[in-house]
Amino acid sequence: MLVLLLALASSRTSFAGDVDDLVNTLKNDSSDKNRLSAALNLVRLGDGSPNVLLALSKALLNDSDKNVRGACAVALGKLVTSSTKSSIKGLVVSNLKQAVANDDSDVVKQQAQKALTAITGQAGTAPTAPTISSGGGKGGIYVNIGPMSSKAGGSNDAKLRALMVKVANQTLAKVAAKMQTTWPGGVPTKSVLAQKSVSGFYVDGTLNSLTSSVSGGSATITCKVSMLLADFPDKNMFGFLNGGASVQGAASPSEQALAGEDCVSAVIEDLIAKKIVPTICSKASCP
Repeated sequence: MLVLLLALASSRTSFAGDVDDLVNTLKNDSSDKNRLSAALNLVRLGDGSPNVLLALSKALLNDSDKNVRGACAVALGKLVTSSTKSSIKGLVVSNLKQAVANDDSDVVKQQAQKALTAITGQAGTAPTAPTISSGGGKGGIYVNIGPMSSKAGGSNDAKLRALMVKVANQTLAKVAAKMQTTWPGGVPTKSVLAQKSVSGFYVDGTLNSLTSSVSGGSATITCKVSMLLADFPDKNMFGFLNGGASVQGAASPSEQALAGEDCVSAVIEDLIAKKIVPTICSKASCP
């Protein structure tokens, strides 16, 4: 099915659909088929605007259906051109590399690598966090994700905190699947972890700033995040990490809010995959 749909997507025939409606469907529709259709029709429209590319990039990493993720990879390979803004292109390339490295589907990995080659001429060989089968003793590793906090002071603070927790858990599941983020019966005590020979770690983060700069019909959203790493349950901190990113989108308040979510998600993913997990492995002797 995916092969057939991808072949259809190569056609640039006109399509009467509205780009905003297709983007909304890709982001929010509960039907896998509808989201897949939206991704394919965005390719047919040939619209490489920041709003479209950001939506496809986000769905590439987060959509639950492998066919939708594969179609998004194909779409990005076709819609990113030499005229694409460098900041948007950089985000697309980063997400494609993550898909090549971490997606569960070989088809998605292949399509993401093809898109990378089309955009940059380079194969998708992004560095990955260490593969973990066990560690920190016979029982492995338990990571307790904190509630996260925000100093941005906006009306979306609560939503952004929940997003940070969600993305941290999702990223750990992708790059370090053997690390436990839940525990039967609730949060384990120090003695329980010791009995099971499990090393415990605590990860929390703070959104320090989220700013927007509007120029004409577009906006640049910049975010800065710090994350701490400590042992668990004592929470003796031994790592403090900082990250930041900028994302471009449309100037409307709703699109600025979505771009802010993309920005925060990208920083959390990067810090977890490239700094938090390797640091945990250095402490817990992950293989």
